[in-house]
Amino acid sequence: MPAKDYGIFLPIGNGGWMLSTTAPHPEANYAWNKRAALHAETIGLDFIMSMAKWRGFGGSTDHWGRSLESMTMMSALAEATSRVKIWATMHANVHNPAIAAKMYTTLQDISGGRVGMNIVNGAYAGEFEQFGVWDPQLGHEDRYRMTELWTEAVTRLWSEDSVTLRTPYFDLVDCESRPHPAVRPTIINAGRSEEARRFQAKYADGAFFAADSLAEMRELSADVHERAKAGGRVCKTYSMLTVVQDETDELAAKKVKEWSAGLDREALTQMSRTWGMPEEQARAWAEGAGGEAAFQTPYVAGSARTVTDHIEYIVREADLDGLMLIFPEYDEDMLLFGETVLPALRARDEVAA
Repeated sequence: MPAKDYGIFLPIGNGGWMLSTTAPHPEANYAWNKRAALHAETIGLDFIMSMAKWRGFGGSTDHWGRSLESMTMMSALAEATSRVKIWATMHANVHNPAIAAKMYTTLQDISGGRVGMNIVNGAYAGEFEQFGVWDPQLGHEDRYRMTELWTEAVTRLWSEDSVTLRTPYFDLVDCESRPHPAVRPTIINAGRSEEARRFQAKYADGAFFAADSLAEMRELSADVHERAKAGGRVCKTYSMLTVVQDETDELAAKKVKEWSAGLDREALTQMSRTWGMPEEQARAWAEGAGGEAAFQTPYVAGSARTVTDHIEYIVREADLDGLMLIFPEYDEDMLLFGETVLPALRARDEVAA
């Protein structure tokens, strides 16, 4: 059994991953993200990843109202680090594939072969309507069809001297993109729909899932593993987890209670609207939501032993190849995790292997 991959989701947007007025509030600045990246390198994590966000959700926290640009920031972090994998995010509906191919070839050169392309096909209309690149005629299946052709174009530009490709979404005519990357960048994609899993199995090296239960997560993971294997490929599977760690389970639970009390319901309402929920329904849901909705992902709260046991359990039970971790505070939280939990997880991996 190969060792599991563990990395972090960088706080590229203000507030990080907590919708709360009482939780730690990372700022959207390079200094904060550089510290987190260097912590990841120091403690022995495998990758760092940043989202691409173009518009926030308001509320009293102005959640993600301030954010950095993924490619620019990750290029700097590639220079600041030497070992962790650098996974930046690219919206296929925003950038022409020839531009994207050149950008990632450059980042691959800067990083010494550590770069990954997290491909997003544009899901939240409000982000893109503001600068005129949202096509309301494209449904979910159409966006994945566009993304497949976009990814085909990018990967061909990474290896062919000239590419001509005519599509309903873009055209390449005798298009050149040299030099080619010495090592093809890793391709990442998140999603659990039928279209997403088909895309992941065919093109991606890593797939991220959210699910309502461990059983569902296991089904999604097994499906992508099997589809990729049938195509002669390997696609690893991941999910996300927020870590709330303290010396005891009781102290960690106290943090959860405190941060839950500050749930930003207005930001939660606007976030729900981006999922396609009508405003009235989104507002009613947010007003009735429990405080733990302040956590945007599943979380574990407890001592080092509790956190270690929980991570080992969900990775094993959901048949995952790794986790992308979120830390509400990032500085002290990551260092504590690196001193206590990560060595234990690595030791258990060795035993399992």
